[in-house]
Amino acid sequence: MAGVRRSSQAGAPVAGQRATQFEKAFLVPLYPESATHIPVQFNPEEYTLTKEVNYAEATIPGLNSPVLQFVNGQTQTLDMELFLDTYEEQGTDVREWTTAITDLMTTIPSTHAPPVVLFVWGSLRFVCVVARVTQKFILFRPDGVPVRARLQVQFREFADPDLQSKANKHETADYSKLHTVCDGETLSTIAARLYEDPQLWRPIALANGIDNPRELATGQRLVVPQLPYRDPLTGEVVL
Repeated sequence: MAGVRRSSQAGAPVAGQRATQFEKAFLVPLYPESATHIPVQFNPEEYTLTKEVNYAEATIPGLNSPVLQFVNGQTQTLDMELFLDTYEEQGTDVREWTTAITDLMTTIPSTHAPPVVLFVWGSLRFVCVVARVTQKFILFRPDGVPVRARLQVQFREFADPDLQSKANKHETADYSKLHTVCDGETLSTIAARLYEDPQLWRPIALANGIDNPRELATGQRLVVPQLPYRDPLTGEVVL
């Protein structure tokens, strides 16, 4: 299926400026593994990441408000609208594009579940399942075949059991959430001390906005996040 670029995606260069090459979003099935990439015809104009946790309210006599107690976290969701248009492609049926997305909610015989997919757009990499798709067809050929559609799609984060086991291994009480840099320390040595793995320095760098991991000031206080760490700017999970 050949994609059609709208003028807003094409990014026509302005005089005195260099042309911009837009990263194209796509989906790729992970479980079961597939070499097929499902392209997103037009990049979304925006997306929403939502994360919630559950708290129980414990009423204690004599207090003005109940005490909140953490119960559990909920999976993160990624919501967006996808625009699909085949009107300029000789008016082919736009459902050839919409079906590629809705088929990701179809049960696979080998796993008895829909596939786990990876949504990729630039630095955003979201391991998920397709939880909901609402299709709205908005342009038709004279014979009634739809040639333009808008899809409201919700992706729900998929928590791999191996990833959760690794997270439980690291999320112990024997390392601090705040660390004061000593003379000669690097992010790798801090990661080796607190995570027991020098290669896990990147979450510390991201959490503290450090561009050069080798330039640390003695006495500098660093936030040491729990693992796995999710970059709040991109939603990327970093180990």
